[in-house]
Amino acid sequence: MTGEFPDRRTGTGLSAVHPALFSDANRPLFPNPMKTPLHIPAVLLLVLTHCAFAKIKTETVEYKQGDTTLEGFLAYDDASAKPRPGVLLIHDWMGVGDYAKSRATQLAELGYVAFAADIYGKGARPADPKAAGALAGKYKGDRKLFRERLKAGLAQLTGNKLVAPGHVAAIGYCFGGTGVLELARSGADLKGVVTFHGGLSTPAPEDAKNIKCPVLVLHGADDPHVPPAEVAAFKKEMADANVKYEFVAYPGAVHSFTRPDAGNDPGKGVAYNKEADEKSWAAMQKFFGRIFAKN
Repeated sequence: MTGEFPDRRTGTGLSAVHPALFSDANRPLFPNPMKTPLHIPAVLLLVLTHCAFAKIKTETVEYKQGDTTLEGFLAYDDASAKPRPGVLLIHDWMGVGDYAKSRATQLAELGYVAFAADIYGKGARPADPKAAGALAGKYKGDRKLFRERLKAGLAQLTGNKLVAPGHVAAIGYCFGGTGVLELARSGADLKGVVTFHGGLSTPAPEDAKNIKCPVLVLHGADDPHVPPAEVAAFKKEMADANVKYEFVAYPGAVHSFTRPDAGNDPGKGVAYNKEADEKSWAAMQKFFGRIFAKN
């Protein structure tokens, strides 16, 4: 099926390890092991045991794009050497900081190899919104360079021996949401892309014909930084290129709705929204459950 799916107000979470183990609030269905029903299949008990003892390993990774040194962040569960799906994460306008690293770690806890790519370059970490705006603007204004940095991050992830070949998705936040859409428009070999409160515009909408995977857009319905005209243009772009996509708009949510440090005043156009944060993360997991289940 191709085209736009209806906006939704609810989401259901699925674990990347096993969908039966988590509720829509992403909580284990059997939080107390002493009360776990005896009839649970042995395979589920093995998965639960693995989750209980999984150890997430994180690494700072230097790599190159041309002559520029980049510094990304890798997170994975080192309890197994078996290849698994990989997820490329593109940071928001603040660069590879604590927020990007925490999300990469969460992805690793779900069973993925996660790599937070660096678009700006080693040591280029904006100290405030003004500096962040200048850096983000540089790459949004030079889509060729932006794509090269995105591709470099993807190559770094796919070259990891723990990543199952052909099983890679990309997610991005704000500036990074713009990035993963641009990566898809470049024709990158991806299973799917997910954008959280990301910019949707592009100077080359005709490049949507290069998109090879499903697209999931998780959007704040009241985001003043992504106005209705931009949303409409994006939907037309996807429809014209016959791209399979899903657009989810969360009522009352504005820009940066997944960031707890964004404040709680939506009147400023930037604010955390706990409900939208949780539902969007669950929607991403459900999307991954679909795209990675396919051979």
